[in-house]
Amino acid sequence: MKRSISIYLGLMLAVVVFVSPGCYSLSGSAVPPAMRTINVGFFENNAPIVVANLSQTFTEALKDRIRTTTRLSIVSGEGDANMSGAIIGYTYAPVSVQATSGNARPIANASVLTITVKVKFVYAADKKLNFDQTFSKNVNFQGDLSTQEQGLIKTVTTQLIDDIFNKAFNNW
Repeated sequence: MKRSISIYLGLMLAVVVFVSPGCYSLSGSAVPPAMRTINVGFFENNAPIVVANLSQTFTEALKDRIRTTTRLSIVSGEGDANMSGAIIGYTYAPVSVQATSGNARPIANASVLTITVKVKFVYAADKKLNFDQTFSKNVNFQGDLSTQEQGLIKTVTTQLIDDIFNKAFNNW
């Protein structure tokens, strides 16, 4: 019984020590206490190859990540912080080539899908947190892009959002 109480007290002390007075730590994120709202603008697809639902998918996934892992309220007008940007790259290309016999042309054995996003984050109360940066992620795949495209987009979008979220809220 005494051991359980001492473990509990030790855990409570660890929580108090790791939560600094300068920020709140929620689900792995550090949000300044004065930041209560954020506006996340629509990320328009300005890439040379346009996928119909990519802008909507990306923007909503980013909002969902912020909504579920921080205490911030997402607002449609000016927020304490503002995040905006655009999808500026969407490419797919072969990454390996498989030789064929005879005079047949070589065929791609694997391909890579790359999505690039330009993001601007502004928090007027602490300008050192501001950034204007390009993020790019990719995933290798085999087979026809059209049959896998939505799943691949989800994979790359998740990777991009992790990087953007960490840059904005964890200062990585």
